[in-house]
Formats: sequence, C-alpha cells, structure tokens
Amino acid sequence: MKIALYQMHVIPGEPEKNIEKINQWLDELDDEIDIAVLPEMWNTSYRLNELTELADEDGQRILPFLEQKAKEIHKHIVAGSIAYKKGTEIYNRTIVVNNEGKCINTYDKAHLVPMFNEHHFLTSGSKKSTVYELDEIEMGTIICYDLRFPELTRSLALEDAKVIFVPAQWPKSRIDHWKVLLRARAIENQVYIIACNSVGTCDDNEFGGHSLAYAPDGTLIDSLYYDEDTLIVDIDFDSQEKIREAIPIFNSLRTDLY
Repeated sequence: MKIALYQMHVIPGEPEKNIEKINQWLDELDDEIDIAVLPEMWNTSYRLNELTELADEDGQRILPFLEQKAKEIHKHIVAGSIAYKKGTEIYNRTIVVNNEGKCINTYDKAHLVPMFNEHHFLTSGSKKSTVYELDEIEMGTIICYDLRFPELTRSLALEDAKVIFVPAQWPKSRIDHWKVLLRARAIENQVYIIACNSVGTCDDNEFGGHSLAYAPDGTLIDSLYYDEDTLIVDIDFDSQEKIREAIPIFNSLRTDLY
C-alpha cells in the first residue's frame, strides 16, 4: 500500500484558499498512490476565536468537495481534520472518504489542548475513535493531542487496527515529544503509525513538521523536516504479521489486572 502525506502550510483563516491548495495537491499525486493524508485543522488553522464564522457548517462545503475529489482521482482520503460547526457547537473533526467518494468514518477530537485554550472554543467529542476499512485493511485515526493518551491508540489496536493515522498541528517547540510518542505508540501496539503534521505559523504558534511513518517495530520508515512537502510511504502488511508473531504482546495482556 502506498500512502502520500501532505505536510501543508495551512493559510490561517482562509478556508477557500486551503481547499484550493489541497485540490491542486491531490491532482498532482501519482496514480500509484492509494491513500492521501491531510493534517489537522487544514481549513482554518488555529484561528480559534474566528471559528464561529470560519468553521464549515454541517460539512456543507468540505464534505462534497472531498467526496467528489476522492471519486474523481480514485484515491482514499484520510482528510486530517477540519473545524466543523454543528448548531452552536464547533468540533475538530476527522473525515475519511473512500475512493468511491463515500464518507466512511468521522471522529471528533476527544482531548482538547489546554495550552491552546481549545476548550474555550471547541466542543470535545463524546464518542471514541473507531476502526474503519480501506482496501480491506483495518485502520484508525486519532488527532494531535490525542497522542498523549495511549489508551485511545490501544483501544484501536484491540479492534485490530493495522494502521493508525495521526493528523496534527503539533508545535515546533515540542517536536521531540512528537517523535518519541509516535514511536512509542507504534512499538507498544505493533501498528503502522502514519503522522501528518503541518508547517508554518498561525499567530504566535509555529508548527513543527516532521511528518513521518513508523513501522510496527518502531523503525522509522521515512520523515520530512520543516518545509511544506509531500512524504510518500510504502507499507508492507506481511512484515507486520512477522513482527506480531515474533513478539505476541496481545497474547500476554492481563485484562484481569488492567
């Protein structure tokens, strides 16, 4: 399976310009790409105090765009997350659209970042992230700060997720945490971790890039650095099975103790 990650410089507060950037990026992807991955909050960036006006109401603008585009280019799109407005509430919502143009999974970010005062502007999701299938492979998505809560990633692994995507706008000042936590989630769950971060700035926030992929044994497959760019990753599910057979951690779980 071949996956493309867009390490995007999101234009703060400009949803239409960001949609156009993504439209152009998707058009330029090679035919061999199976899944295209976007970062967190790619429609607005962290203009949190403007989300009442900027958030996509009921997905009316972005969801039809993603569904049409996925069908047109015949690629699955793990569409990072967007600022999504439902009534008076605003969520940080992931969207997954398959290559037939059907939305097959959504998830509202459960853990809001206190350092960014997200809880003052966003509503926390009330349901856990769930597993979905692309090309008959079980996958899951968590969002940025969710990475610091290993229980969520483990819950997806226990539902037999083989790949976990992590769209983010992770700050440059804590990029070392990003790399260590992503690698830990890969090793402890024996999953592929596919992490798509953004770059650039939004007001006082500078984002750290380093979109990357870790194999189920924690080996770094490839990584970007600090510039807007595309990362192409090949993943091999046969090697994943060998890793799980060599160290069968899920056979050793003590569900009677924890």
